[in-house]
Amino acid sequence: MTSALSHEHETFRHSVRQFAESEIAPHVAKWDKDAHFPVDLVAKMGDLGLFGLVAPEEFGGSGADFTSLCVAIEELGRVDQSIGITLQAGVGLGINPILTFGTQEQKEQWLPDLVAGRALAGFGLTEGGAGSDAGATKTKATLDGDEWVVNGSKQFITNSGTDITSVVTVTARTGQRADGRAEISAIMLPAGTTGFEVEPAYDKLGWHISDTHPLSFVDARVSADHLLGERGRGFAQFLATLDDGRVAISALSTGCIQACLELCVQYAGERTTFGKPIGAKQGVAFQISDLAVMAEASRALTYRAAALKDAGAPAAAFKQAASIAKLYSTESAVTATRIATQVFGGYGFMEEYPVARFYRDAKILEIGEGTSEVQRMLIARGLGLPVE
Repeated sequence: MTSALSHEHETFRHSVRQFAESEIAPHVAKWDKDAHFPVDLVAKMGDLGLFGLVAPEEFGGSGADFTSLCVAIEELGRVDQSIGITLQAGVGLGINPILTFGTQEQKEQWLPDLVAGRALAGFGLTEGGAGSDAGATKTKATLDGDEWVVNGSKQFITNSGTDITSVVTVTARTGQRADGRAEISAIMLPAGTTGFEVEPAYDKLGWHISDTHPLSFVDARVSADHLLGERGRGFAQFLATLDDGRVAISALSTGCIQACLELCVQYAGERTTFGKPIGAKQGVAFQISDLAVMAEASRALTYRAAALKDAGAPAAAFKQAASIAKLYSTESAVTATRIATQVFGGYGFMEEYPVARFYRDAKILEIGEGTSEVQRMLIARGLGLPVE
């Protein structure tokens, strides 16, 4: 399976890069400092067709492949990781579950605005005691006549509290299986639902521009037709969603590494010590060379996994490729930002230089959409090892 991108993909990359450099780069430092979520930028991203890349034309999308979405995420992430995750979560966690598991009526109701960038959707899985162990969900949804009554809480939910957030889908216990395990389903809660509270935004280490909130539900009622997908299949649905998300996070990480590489090449050619550019010194040059290797390897693993997805490869093969790409690229991104900060020296510790922002933003890449430990467990299982 080749991971080489087509001419059309590279042309699309060029257009997204131009957009990111003209519409994001001039403002991102201030947005980051102010923790400002740029709703107007989301609309421009919608106008460019970024939120509708994988959606069919029926709902206003372009019906492009998954690889195209990864290209867009990489290029946005090269300029700013928060903007990249806004697209990744908006499509992967907002649009795709509705597109994949929703009824025709649900698709017609929610997708046109989401695809156009007029609205955003979130997906609430994580809880205080249910992160990597997502099956330990405590949030409950009880069917009362023709309504679901939801009680519980979620945390770390992206795109859940913006001015244009229209709906958040949450996983909840809806009963008990015959084997004693919890029956977990996915319920769609429109913004403004009585009893659905979006709590104040987190004060985060990084991703300052990205919208992230804890959510709480106290007798939040929605009609029975707000069930997303099959009852009792909510957890399985989300696991499938995570496989795609891991490749998308790998693309975001690749953008981070590429940014570090480009920033370091420029700085090392301009900054002089003892009468020579620091890039002439092997100690610096070799570290930057390592960044180039990380960028190429991460990109190859990302687009190999994306190609498997687009080719309809067996689920096991795609799942393994997704975990490998996610593990390598995210850990490489954290290393790349550390190297870049070191190359910049004291300037790298100053917020006026982009490497400081990338350094703060990188750590979450190893945590979100499945931690590095979870990826190693999944890879080991894929190899046939009896890992618990």
